[in-house]
Amino acid sequence: MQIHEHEMDVFWEKIVNTINDGLMFIGPDGTIQMVNKAFENLTGYTSAQAVGMSCRMLECDACEQTLTPLDKSVWCRLFAPREAEMQKCRCLIKRRDGSYLPVLKNAAAFRNEHQNVVGVVETLTDISELERLDKQVNMLARQRSHDNDFFGMTGKSQQMETVFDMIRKASDSNAPVIILGESGAGKELVADAIHLNGARKQGPFIRLNCAALNPAVLESEMFGHVKGAFTGAHSNRVGRFEAAHQGSFFLDEIGDMPLPLQTKLLRVLESGQFERVGEITPVRVDVRIITATNKNLEALIEKNEFRQDLFFRINVIPIYLPPLRQRTEDIPLLVNTFIRQCNQSTGKTISGVSRDVMDLFMSYQWPGNIRELKNAMDYAFVTADGPIIQLNHIPKRIGADAAISTRPSNTERPDDTTDEKQQLIDALRKANGNQTCAAKLLNINRVTVWNRMKKYQIDLQKTLTCK
Repeated sequence: MQIHEHEMDVFWEKIVNTINDGLMFIGPDGTIQMVNKAFENLTGYTSAQAVGMSCRMLECDACEQTLTPLDKSVWCRLFAPREAEMQKCRCLIKRRDGSYLPVLKNAAAFRNEHQNVVGVVETLTDISELERLDKQVNMLARQRSHDNDFFGMTGKSQQMETVFDMIRKASDSNAPVIILGESGAGKELVADAIHLNGARKQGPFIRLNCAALNPAVLESEMFGHVKGAFTGAHSNRVGRFEAAHQGSFFLDEIGDMPLPLQTKLLRVLESGQFERVGEITPVRVDVRIITATNKNLEALIEKNEFRQDLFFRINVIPIYLPPLRQRTEDIPLLVNTFIRQCNQSTGKTISGVSRDVMDLFMSYQWPGNIRELKNAMDYAFVTADGPIIQLNHIPKRIGADAAISTRPSNTERPDDTTDEKQQLIDALRKANGNQTCAAKLLNINRVTVWNRMKKYQIDLQKTLTCK
């Protein structure tokens, strides 16, 4: 039975609408002539809204070069006489609600008998799930590269057991977490563990170092920008807040964030929405915030360099990561872990370190913490020839600094951390538990008292009953 032309048109429309990929036909003047149901679902535009509109309404970031063809007689390179029949690329398109969608775009030109392009068919494949899985695989691969005890962290000391317990508890919550600790102590690994151990582990985990970029670039990285927002903004860019939607956003070195950006960050935390640079349309996000700093934020607040209201917002669940010198019993475990890793990456078969080296490591103060220990082991693997790492294989700076730190001195005093904790306990007892009075006795503000109580896990009831 022969199918009539009208029946064929209906039949063809049904076929097009069963395709899972978005499809649109673009005429020679750049207007959209036809779209399918998948296009409507992907973009949020109905067929009635899209047909007759310019294809530029999608603001595809891959069109920057396509719309500047070498042949000036055509408006788009796809319509050039000698252009390739089909082009494929990964790009971002803008939905009707203002959000961006990563897609794989295939564009094929249709030519008549004179080889003139009469239209272009484009298919749009949603690859947002693929990008999410790529990020998750990379994160899991990164975690598996560490043959350690707890999500990439090594430690059996009481201090680290406390940290691990706090990570488990924080993972069950959606509240903001702030990780406090010195540079090189492993704050990023703590943030990783919170994400991977929580309900958002299937979502993205996005990082941003607030100290690594100037204020203008940092704002664009955080919130994204639209084409033309500033010099050099040649295309739309998704910010890291938007990329972290339904996942976690880790802001490292939060103490270095400029004050104007602190204000914008506070607004996101309060309202759950922001605007891209150069745009006034609000974007709503569902993101868990994890921050980290090696600075004293209370001191920055007193110097008006950090907003107190932002501090209260991000300091809901503080996790204090102790420096390596306060958990020296973990050093042998860390050394063994680094030896295994270095053996795998270098092909060497080093079995351990000498007693002198271990004694040196145990007495050294490690101002660079775990990062410094890892660097020392990397150096030792370069210089060592035998199966055992000796003193002459260790960076000379570590040996010299260790000798200075162990030299007897009349000015030696107990660890500052121990003093700080005991002074706080004494002040709380004198003030009968009144934190405001304790702050006055210590000449600090009440916020600092509250934060130190959390840092040292001081139970006020037990403190007052154990005088």
